Amino acid sequence: MTLGPLMIDVAGESLNAEDREVLQHPLVGGVILFSRNYTGREQVTRLVDEIRSLRSPPLLVAVDQEGGRVQRFQEDFTRLPPLAWLGQLHDANPEHAHRMAGLHARLMATELLDTGVDFSFAPVVDIDHGLCEVIGDRALHQDPNTVARLALAYMQGMRQAGMAAVAKHFPGHGGVEGDSHLLLPEDHRSREELLDDLHPYTTLIDDGLHGVMMAHVRYADVHQSIASMSSYWIRDVLRNELGFAGAVFSDDLSMAGAGVVGDIEERARIALQAGADMILICNDRESVGPVIEALADYDEPASAARLPALRADRKKYTAAEYGSEEWDTMIAGLSDALADAAFSQGSLV
Repeated sequence: MTLGPLMIDVAGESLNAEDREVLQHPLVGGVILFSRNYTGREQVTRLVDEIRSLRSPPLLVAVDQEGGRVQRFQEDFTRLPPLAWLGQLHDANPEHAHRMAGLHARLMATELLDTGVDFSFAPVVDIDHGLCEVIGDRALHQDPNTVARLALAYMQGMRQAGMAAVAKHFPGHGGVEGDSHLLLPEDHRSREELLDDLHPYTTLIDDGLHGVMMAHVRYADVHQSIASMSSYWIRDVLRNELGFAGAVFSDDLSMAGAGVVGDIEERARIALQAGADMILICNDRESVGPVIEALADYDEPASAARLPALRADRKKYTAAEYGSEEWDTMIAGLSDALADAAFSQGSLV
């Protein structure tokens, strides 16, 4: 069975009968986990094992584990600083910041891979334009060149641990004030003015980026379609102009920013027709059945071929696994860096 285009969530700390039934549908290809699915390492490892045992080949399992305020698994995990901390380090010592970006990423990836999770939706490569609170300290820096360099080091750190990177939110969520969880933000910059936001993607794509998550933002002076449901942004810009050959993910289609398009079945059809390989439906289980019915005739072999590249590389992981001497060294390195350079926006741990 190939991986289908839907990534959905599950209700709790273990699978219920409904979860098991839905996850075995061929249109489902992945599961995203949240804080409600986590009480400890052993529990979430059992949950991931249960998810993976349902299908052959197994479903993809993902989580948002950026660090800072977006870290779904916390107890028994290293509390990672937000990515903006790396940007502050860069202002003082660029070389040290690059090392810490790779370490942050390797530590994040190693601790997730130990539980069986395939990947985190990371890194955030939105530019901090000082406008968007929902991005805020999730952004690496306000300078696009600095974001590109730190994001590259981060992606390479993930890769060294055996995890693929998924950069977000294309083409850039940092230039709007609104939160796309609550409304549809509009960015009125010109295409030329958006080039800075595209720059980190160009850098990562040139180094083999495996995944991109789209933004629920309308760039009204460039194209009227929301980016996450826009063939212009996905096919014309991301694939044809920037040369991206990896997997394209929508952001959560149950977010209010996507709602202006129509009901969730319509959103799903439009996003896939526009070129998304996998669409997310989170915290809205009632919508999953209707979406599956609406996509009954879906068949996109190219997408099915792209998605397996998001699987964890277990050979790389076992070279420096959780609990190893190298893991201890990563913990110590991050702790020393945090002690030497306090993050100005509050406590990190």
